[in-house]
Amino acid sequence: WRWGQAWAQLPCWLGHGGFPMLPTPDRLCPTAAASKLEVSMPAVVEVESGGTARIECNFYIPGNGSYTYITWSYIDRNNWVRLCRITGSEVLEENTDYTGRLSVGEDKALSISRVTVLDARTFVCQVGAGSHGEGENRTELHVYKVPEAPEITANAGGISVQSSDIPQIAQCVSRNSFPPPNITWHKNGEKLQPEEKMVKIPTTLTRESSGLYTVSSTLFAHVTREDRNSLYYCTVHYWLRGQRRTVESRRVNVTVFYPAEHVKLHVMPSSALVKEGDDIKLVCEADGNPAPVFSFYKRELEDSWQDLTSLADTNSGVLNLHDVNKSSSGLYRCQTLDLDDMRQLEKDVELVVNYIEGVHVKMEPPSPLHEGDSVRLSCDAHSPVALDYQWRDEKGRKVAEGNQLFLSNLTFETSSNFSCKVIAPSVPGLEQSKQVAVAVQGKPRIVAISSPLYVRQDEVVNLTCKAIAFPRPSVHWNVNGTAHEYIENQHIASNLTVRVNHDLLRAGAMCRVSNALGVSEKHIQLLDQKTSESKGVIIVAIIVCILVVAVLGSVIYFLHKKGKIPCGRAGKQDITKPEARKDKIVVEVKSDKLSEEAGLLQGANGEKRSAADQVGQSVVHGP
Repeated sequence: WRWGQAWAQLPCWLGHGGFPMLPTPDRLCPTAAASKLEVSMPAVVEVESGGTARIECNFYIPGNGSYTYITWSYIDRNNWVRLCRITGSEVLEENTDYTGRLSVGEDKALSISRVTVLDARTFVCQVGAGSHGEGENRTELHVYKVPEAPEITANAGGISVQSSDIPQIAQCVSRNSFPPPNITWHKNGEKLQPEEKMVKIPTTLTRESSGLYTVSSTLFAHVTREDRNSLYYCTVHYWLRGQRRTVESRRVNVTVFYPAEHVKLHVMPSSALVKEGDDIKLVCEADGNPAPVFSFYKRELEDSWQDLTSLADTNSGVLNLHDVNKSSSGLYRCQTLDLDDMRQLEKDVELVVNYIEGVHVKMEPPSPLHEGDSVRLSCDAHSPVALDYQWRDEKGRKVAEGNQLFLSNLTFETSSNFSCKVIAPSVPGLEQSKQVAVAVQGKPRIVAISSPLYVRQDEVVNLTCKAIAFPRPSVHWNVNGTAHEYIENQHIASNLTVRVNHDLLRAGAMCRVSNALGVSEKHIQLLDQKTSESKGVIIVAIIVCILVVAVLGSVIYFLHKKGKIPCGRAGKQDITKPEARKDKIVVEVKSDKLSEEAGLLQGANGEKRSAADQVGQSVVHGP
């Protein structure tokens, strides 16, 4: 527009009452040359159910004149129903279904609160302006209600791929929407379209008492075995403020029934690891749904088959075999039967039970063995797998590896039970052992006796005699008493309980051990404990006297070396070395030590001397 035209239309932009309004497609200002009353309203107003609808009524009166009245009405089945009439500042509301929900704004716009779907009508605004006549316009009120999330229900009974009729897959229901929405179906993300004899999608539309719609759609379609993992869902499409919106249901899966095409039979655990004594399962699997009926067989001689179905779970297809052995090896068969088309499938598997048998230990040379001999032990066994050999002693300690054990210079002490342990490294846990006794024979050898034994007269004592021998020896005593024997391996120990008397003290006791290969005997000496104690006292006294004399001699020698004991009887004595020096040191013995020295000299010379005689001088050579 030119500036002059714009200025002339300024009152139009301000609108009735001076409220500013911008030109819109629904609200166009008449040209300055317009000479009649014009009313403008939006063609469509959309509002959500439960909200408030606001319908504007804009008008232009030539010469900037004023309106005489404004009337709001709605059209119901070609009938006009007045809602209210506005004259000046007064609003006169009619008694209608909208009573209590209407209001008129200062711009004369009509507001309807708590809108329902029944309010979806045509509303008319009429403006009267005296000599300028009347003008009117109308607005379509569209009420919408967003549909609830769709509810989908899958076929719970399952569908067969061999069904002749088109089976029902699922049903989708969308509730409380306005206007009614559309429903589409999808499988694995792809939209499904109706297809003759393959896909049908009937839809049912229901208007509730509230005026809202419920739409129900059902999907019918044929399925294949690949559809066992397919996911189906429905999508609800609706319009909101001129835009298309969608809401999807959850994904559902339907159970598909189809016959088996392949069958598998395997051993658990792996057949390569089965050993004697194991519990195993033969598991038969078919790719049909539902699972077919399973039967199990084992091939016998001359191609006959033993029926093992009674030992199996025919529903799960598992045959349990407990504590298998060598004879459990063989060819097993699983057979399936589909009850729908009576078709049979079968599968075979070879079961190999690993074992170790015939463990044998050979001794060269064979028994009997004697002390000093040598022996070679050889171990052998049979198995379908490679074997390792270990040798262990009777305490379980490993002494050698390989199938041979060589023992040299045998003695009674090396006699033992050895075991050959046979191991299959490729089959964990498969092993067997065989024991062999290496017994060294010989006449008895007494290894311990309780001699000498210190006793008292009439005392009860135990006499012990221990020997080693093989074959097992017998022990005899030459005195009467109570004997107890203890045996451990090749050792035998005998304890004889006797009362000590004069004859036993004098003669002692004799232990005699014998077997078929010879005799050994030893004498047990008994000593009187009193005599031993007397001799002991005398010996101790002698030892004490010797120690006293040695100490006394050491003291005398020490004093002599210090010069405190003169060597001669004279009061003075010169001690001269062969090469005497002229410078001499004279040491005088003081009188306060006369008594002490006198006593020592008396002890040393064996005679008494007076104190005066004992006073003298000693000459000590200086350095």
